Amino acid sequence: MFDSVLIANRGEIACRVVRACRALGLRAVAVYSEADADAPHAALADAAEAIGPADPRASYLDMDALLAAAERSGAGAVHPGYGFLAESAEFARRVEAAGLAWVGPAPETISDMGDKERARRLAAAAGVPVLPGSGRLPPGGAAELAAAGAQVGYPLLVKAAAGGGGIGMRRADGPAELERAAAAARTMAERAFGDGGIYLERLVAPARHLEVQVFGFGDGGAAHFFERDCSVQRRFQKVVEEAPAPGLEPGVRRAMAAAALALARAVRYRGAGTVEFVAGPDGEFFFLEMNARIQVEHPVTEMLTGVDLVAGQLRLARGGALEDFRRDDIAASGHAVECRIYAERPERRFLPAPGRITALRWPQAGPDLRIDSGVREGGAVTPHYDPLIAKVAARGDSRGAALARMAAALAETRIEGLDTNLEFLRRVVAHPDFRAGGVATDFVERRLAELAGGGGPAPDQAASAAARAAAKTWRKTSGSCAPERA
Repeated sequence: MFDSVLIANRGEIACRVVRACRALGLRAVAVYSEADADAPHAALADAAEAIGPADPRASYLDMDALLAAAERSGAGAVHPGYGFLAESAEFARRVEAAGLAWVGPAPETISDMGDKERARRLAAAAGVPVLPGSGRLPPGGAAELAAAGAQVGYPLLVKAAAGGGGIGMRRADGPAELERAAAAARTMAERAFGDGGIYLERLVAPARHLEVQVFGFGDGGAAHFFERDCSVQRRFQKVVEEAPAPGLEPGVRRAMAAAALALARAVRYRGAGTVEFVAGPDGEFFFLEMNARIQVEHPVTEMLTGVDLVAGQLRLARGGALEDFRRDDIAASGHAVECRIYAERPERRFLPAPGRITALRWPQAGPDLRIDSGVREGGAVTPHYDPLIAKVAARGDSRGAALARMAAALAETRIEGLDTNLEFLRRVVAHPDFRAGGVATDFVERRLAELAGGGGPAPDQAASAAARAAAKTWRKTSGSCAPERA
């Protein structure tokens, strides 16, 4: 039983964990690099520990620095958030070896799910459908790479073996592209995860990216909290998510949830996790990976179900029974959608655009509108880390109501001083294809010219008018982080 938690992360997810700690009466300890000395997450926490220079390899990825901070602060547990070391089995083992509670899955589970080829084998053994793919391909070995490509078949995706989130993913439509795609994927994987291993997987196109939120109790039991549709992506990374998935056949929905639970139970999963699938036009779905951590898009599920997943992680790590999570009557209420606001330039293929925020206004948060942010007016989005500014999540009694609320919220949001994807998101939410539901993962690529500001079909005029009508006043943010709820 612990009463103090070191949050081994930064930005909006660190702010999110601080709030969950506060709700449970736990002391929250933040960590910060030299670049984050004045960051909101450090100011919001009950205590903050410096861990090194801006380079994440010498701070947020430095296990020794993080464990030393935990010891100095007297923390009894470590919550890794997402990214950085959240899916490092070695870090989880070292945390537990230091006598601290690890707020996440068992290190063995992280290792199994982190090795994507091993995860595929475990999924298949649990009866989950998997796509044709290769084993892990270490650096070098051009002949081995070419043979694997021929065996898997084209088009295919080159993926990082040690991590997910779309980082390092590259498409290859034939042998001539494979070596270049593999080299780029290895470079990104090494930079992001410290492991340049890759594997190949058959590409389904057109496809939807669907995922099921699960929560395991570490004893072979698990519950699911419905699915999310994460098909609106750029550079293979999600930018808009919603739940439940629009237009999904009830039978497919049930089968996907059952497959996710089968895997979670088979590996005796502990805590919050996500089983990701790719689904073809015929509704047939295949396992992609299991993210052994809290997901960036978890607010969508929390708004849909009213369940606090992060508090659930902490309660389970403290030995709680979580009977409220185990019940059979967990229900989804209405529809929820989330948009990720980044400092980037959509018109330049989403090139990151770090800079200082000179003005920042959010719409009023409330029960059906949530803002998760780790920045403030006057602060900077630096080139050292992911350029995420905030996540805006909206709920409605219907999908149409949720999208209308999101359109209004995006219209009210104002960010000055740097380039953002805010206008891009407004166009996505208003686009007829998106509003019809069930877009594929190539939606942004196919519609990039119009979504990024070029020509093309006009967006839904009624939705645009509603958004403009709602944008009447600005509310200046105060405090360290934007509030999640009023």
